[in-house]
Amino acid sequence: MTSYGDDATVRGILTGTGGTWAVVGLSNNTARAAYGVARVLQRYGKRVVPVHPKAETVLGEPGYASLAEVPFPVDVVDVFVNSALAGEVADQAVAAGAKAVWFQLGVVDEAAYARTRTAGLAMVMDKCPAIEIPLLD
Repeated sequence: MTSYGDDATVRGILTGTGGTWAVVGLSNNTARAAYGVARVLQRYGKRVVPVHPKAETVLGEPGYASLAEVPFPVDVVDVFVNSALAGEVADQAVAAGAKAVWFQLGVVDEAAYARTRTAGLAMVMDKCPAIEIPLLD
């Protein structure tokens, strides 16, 4: 299987890219993976910005219906939508000026990966930051 995000890229995004993470697909549904991952990111000092059509406050952070509505810079866009929708989110991340895009485990869009890298962003695909970040300690 092809790896989309080597160890150096993973480490760079988690430690050097910046502390503001837009989590696309994050809602107050505590049973969803996005909620648990967002909690881990917060525990490691990241600011989590919920992006979900409901635009609800999650984990104490106000939510936005889309990336375009977030009124401040976002460093990393963490994508919890199915692969068919992920490419559009990656394109929105590029348009929003993000520095990196992270597609969660099971989210794969090779064309979006190539477009995002060509646009100059760091990108990881089919990995989970909540699994990777404790490995940095």
